[in-house]
Amino acid sequence: MKQILIIGASGGVGSALASAFEGRGDSVTGLSRSVDGLDLTDEASVERHIGALDGPFDVVIVASGALEIDGAEPEKTIKSITQKAMMDQFALNAVGPALVLRHAPDLLARDGRGVFAVLSARVGSIGDNNIGGWISYRSAKAAVNQIVHTSAIELARSHKQSICVALHPGTVKTPFTEKYLGRHPAVEASEAAKNLLAVIEGLTPEQTGQFFDWAGKPVQW
Repeated sequence: MKQILIIGASGGVGSALASAFEGRGDSVTGLSRSVDGLDLTDEASVERHIGALDGPFDVVIVASGALEIDGAEPEKTIKSITQKAMMDQFALNAVGPALVLRHAPDLLARDGRGVFAVLSARVGSIGDNNIGGWISYRSAKAAVNQIVHTSAIELARSHKQSICVALHPGTVKTPFTEKYLGRHPAVEASEAAKNLLAVIEGLTPEQTGQFFDWAGKPVQW
């Protein structure tokens, strides 16, 4: 039985991941804002909640995030950006995971395989951006990709078998995305969780610091 930590366990993908791991007999510790009061935009809250955990964990997943914060929808043009909307995106989708990653050396075992995965998004890929728009969200996800990559380099120095990656879950049918699905194909949260679990299980330490999609294929930065 593996020990699993899921940050954002009450969300659509987070709760589905918890169910998927529990369904195969793993022990899941879940933290979220709505249930536990963990606020990723509050450094003291992260320190208090993450610091109180008893590790190590075999898998840590940061599944928290938001596409729309305080009613600010993704911008269609650079002319629509506001300082507050952009700062809110960075606070939750980039700085929040970084604050959790600060605890990665204590959350993962030093002498065995450990996976730290942050849910990112393909729209955070600079090389794959051909249509523009969604500047604040794209930028925050591009930032968290860099945070993951840099953290992986540092973590590997002390945790030789660690795997620290960014993962794109695909377009998932959740309240998070329902307004923006349009014609895009989307999968149920349970299917997305199953796909992500398979990717996590197949990762090796040689792949640390990389960005993968739901099928285990590399996504360009």
